[in-house]
Amino acid sequence: MSQTEGARLFRETWIAGVHQHFPGEPKAGYVTPWGDTPQWEREAAGAVYAQVRQFVEASDGHTSRLSREQKGRFVATCWTAQMFKHFDDPKPGYVADWPDLPAWQQETDADIFEVIEKAAT
Repeated sequence: MSQTEGARLFRETWIAGVHQHFPGEPKAGYVTPWGDTPQWEREAAGAVYAQVRQFVEASDGHTSRLSREQKGRFVATCWTAQMFKHFDDPKPGYVADWPDLPAWQQETDADIFEVIEKAAT
């Protein structure tokens, strides 16, 4: 799968996770379709997809032994690095540490890891 396809997989999994885990009606920006996603966000999604895929491949698929929390933390940390790359002064919510993320976002990040993990193995 190309990085562009991986970025799209990341975004589609994010949207599905928001619909599944977000309490109530999510902000429109949380579920913006791929075609309307800003370029910086597409690039960030592609970078995080590649990082997760490389991590899974480098462990010979043994990431299946990680907890959902460990998987979600990895995605969140990779995303935070992308926010610092793309913004000089990112919003605090874009770079919040794992314990400060809402439960719905933690679950969505873990979903993203598991979908990429499945695609990579």
